Amino acid sequence: MIAGIDGRAQASDLEPMSRSITVTARWDDEARVWIATSEDLSGLVVEADTWADMIAEVRLVLPDLLELSGQASDSLSLTFRAEEHLDLARA
Repeated sequence: MIAGIDGRAQASDLEPMSRSITVTARWDDEARVWIATSEDLSGLVVEADTWADMIAEVRLVLPDLLELSGQASDSLSLTFRAEEHLDLARA
């Protein structure tokens, strides 16, 4: 129960806030794999052959990483961002 402005208790239908984790993935053309890391979760480094496999692998290791760092994994929101770096030569 949450006390309202007037001090009376009110039932809250609000869900607990979820934790947002942004995963940055980049394609390594030489190794032919996606590499995923996150500034929001120290230690997250995943490699996979496909985008879908990379997401599945992140979801697989995430609970263990959160547990090892003493963080709750009850309600998570994951955002995957793809990055690509190109070196362009002048013509």
